[in-house]
Amino acid sequence: MSDAAQPTAAEVRAAAEAVKTALDRHLAAVERRSGEDDPAVYEAFNQLAAAAEVYDELLYDRYDEVTPFEIPGTDDSLPPYAGPEEPNAISVLIRRDYAVAEPQRLLAQAQRVEAAEYDDGPGADGDAAGTIHGALGVLFGEFEPDEIASRHKEFGLEEGDSTLWVTAADEPAEPGEWLEAPFEGVDPQRVVCRFDVSAVFDDEDGDDEDGDDAAETDELDDLGLDEDEDLEPLDAER
Repeated sequence: MSDAAQPTAAEVRAAAEAVKTALDRHLAAVERRSGEDDPAVYEAFNQLAAAAEVYDELLYDRYDEVTPFEIPGTDDSLPPYAGPEEPNAISVLIRRDYAVAEPQRLLAQAQRVEAAEYDDGPGADGDAAGTIHGALGVLFGEFEPDEIASRHKEFGLEEGDSTLWVTAADEPAEPGEWLEAPFEGVDPQRVVCRFDVSAVFDDEDGDDEDGDDAAETDELDDLGLDEDEDLEPLDAER
């Protein structure tokens, strides 16, 4: 790189000040966060990542030095946004992974739902809740995905990774247009924002997870229930 193309010392200093400002804004957003997926925190995170990247590049171009830290982001997996500035429609793409940790608990909960649905016995499809895949169909047909996510342990499930993408569209899709292939044809340049949850990010919080398990066991003890004991029948109504 020629001397004429190099950034000035003042530009590097300004980029450093921008990182400091972004750090303050990120901390303020975290302190005021309203929930796990607070969009203000997400936006502040992206601003901090962008400011740090600019500073790192200018520092290297001017002084042949690099920063000792790296802020993870989604730039490697998503291109810059190139959708409409004011979308007329959006699509929300969600994937949540679970492990079937307690099959008997899953079956018991599904059987309770099925028994509440059919007072005189199983429905026309037979004892659907008698198999794992049938029990999953019963539970996911009865409860909203968000309720499953918040009560997954009750259903014998263990959370895995999850991701949520919000994509912009010029116009709403025609009814039934994408139902055959709901996740095909997603344009990465129209992803407005995304939220990822993964155990990879939570390795340092392992002790907290143990604490959560202990708290749940204490709650069961307070209710006079064993951890493996079947729960009370679920309310089958939404």
